Amino acid sequence: MLQAQKKPVHIYMEANPNPNSLKFVVNFMLTDDGVSFDYPDEKSTENSPLAKELFNFAAVERVFITSNFVTVTKTDDVDWPEIQDHIREHIKQYLEAGKSAVNVVLDKDPLFDENDSETVKKIKGILDEYIRPAVEQDGGAIIFHSFHEGTVKVLLQGACSGCPSSTVTLKAGIENLLTRMLPDEVKTVEAEGI
Repeated sequence: MLQAQKKPVHIYMEANPNPNSLKFVVNFMLTDDGVSFDYPDEKSTENSPLAKELFNFAAVERVFITSNFVTVTKTDDVDWPEIQDHIREHIKQYLEAGKSAVNVVLDKDPLFDENDSETVKKIKGILDEYIRPAVEQDGGAIIFHSFHEGTVKVLLQGACSGCPSSTVTLKAGIENLLTRMLPDEVKTVEAEGI
């Protein structure tokens, strides 16, 4: 009888601008491209057994899962060297067991809606092509929230939540790019929930 082979799981850690967050990068995709899941507390983890298990670590304050990484945000009272290897090993063992990071099946592309106006389609396209990769590099995600009378509202997730540099990223990076690329439509960018 053939035995199922374990999927080799390799994880490396990356720091990001938020000193309380650490990015655990895996050698394969955990979610569909552009899809992210933010768990600000243990109660919100109903669709992610991995996130639920990570909240068993007393120092874990937030879990974020997207593309090929998990970003964990810790409490202020502990230093990363005390817990990072334990968290990395837990994620590795969980994934080696063949379990899914998130138990969600999407029936449509969450980024684009055929009912969006042309301006909203352009905004979402710019966010997806130019901004999302840079924000993911820092262990976070950006999600379009709304557009009304020249104001774009976005959600910043993962390492971006509570990050000291998120305001600079928002104004100097995101707002600057959107107002330059869509000068007649976009006047300002605001973040929801940070």
